[in-house]
Amino acid sequence: MPSPVAPAVVLTDDERVQLEAWARRPTSAQALALRARIVLAAAEGLGNTAVAARLGIALSTTRKWRSRFVARRLEGLTDEPRPGRPRTVGDDQVEAVITRTLESTPANATHWSTRSLAAELGLSQSAVSRIWRAFGLQPHRQDSWKLSKDPFFIDKVRDVVGLYLDPPERAVVLCVDEKSQIQALDRTAPVFPMLPGVPARASHDYKRAGTSNLYAALDLTTGKVTGSLHARHRAIEFRKFLATIDRQVPAGLDIHVVLDNVSTHKTPAIHRWLAAHPRFHLHFTPTSSSWLNLAERWFSELTTKNLQRATHRSVRELNTGIRTWIDTWNDSPRPYVWTKTADQILDSIARYCTRINDSRH
Repeated sequence: MPSPVAPAVVLTDDERVQLEAWARRPTSAQALALRARIVLAAAEGLGNTAVAARLGIALSTTRKWRSRFVARRLEGLTDEPRPGRPRTVGDDQVEAVITRTLESTPANATHWSTRSLAAELGLSQSAVSRIWRAFGLQPHRQDSWKLSKDPFFIDKVRDVVGLYLDPPERAVVLCVDEKSQIQALDRTAPVFPMLPGVPARASHDYKRAGTSNLYAALDLTTGKVTGSLHARHRAIEFRKFLATIDRQVPAGLDIHVVLDNVSTHKTPAIHRWLAAHPRFHLHFTPTSSSWLNLAERWFSELTTKNLQRATHRSVRELNTGIRTWIDTWNDSPRPYVWTKTADQILDSIARYCTRINDSRH
């Protein structure tokens, strides 16, 4: 039988530009680039057999995409959406999973698991898991929160945040806090080192060798830390730490100190010392608002990068390790950059209060 006559391909200027872009652009899908080259070759007047030979492809492929282009032009060269597998979970079942997750708890637990909710609703565990991921539901997680009851909360937030965002001239801003009762802990058995496929392993029990208390002052501008370790954490130790800061800061600069409301920071002895050193200016964070003190952020790094997995056989060994870590930090300090304004913080808290007041719990 004679071969069917290939339909002629005549391109407009716009079609030729688009096809050449698809054929040459590196980011084009290779299948689309090949189809564009087939049509461009056909537009030169070549038959299907000649196009297939030039491009090294099957004759049936040439016929298919030539015919598709003639029938539907450029749209014929793109892949049509495939129907795919039909949904097995309907909208009513998705709504049931969300409603049951948010508004109820199982009889034998405080929260649903994928298995318990799947058994309750007659779905597969993977279906419940997919719905939870799609809607950001994590019943196994619970965060904690606490609102400050400080009557001067707004004023203190504006004071501290204003200090962070616009520090005064000819002054240093120090975030001061204390990490009390740091335990010197030693494991009852040697720690097994990490191996390929095996994490480091430490015994769950430990031996206590005493405690230490760390006072730290984080320089807002440079990120450097001044630390002082003491056996106790009383007003007298805090006063000694203030004296240490006074010696280290050049005499011509004022010292603005951000700190919390611990009673040892407000004793008569501290008030007398501050009166004798007028360049010190204290800025207290609101009660229950330790997140406003950047020293807490530094303490978090100290804990996770040094204390959490370290072993110490004595308080002296613990203190040496902390001092070494502080020295290493100060070799390449990283200041924390505060970005939220006081208005943004207060608006966020107001929205949260509105949300919890409107909840049913």
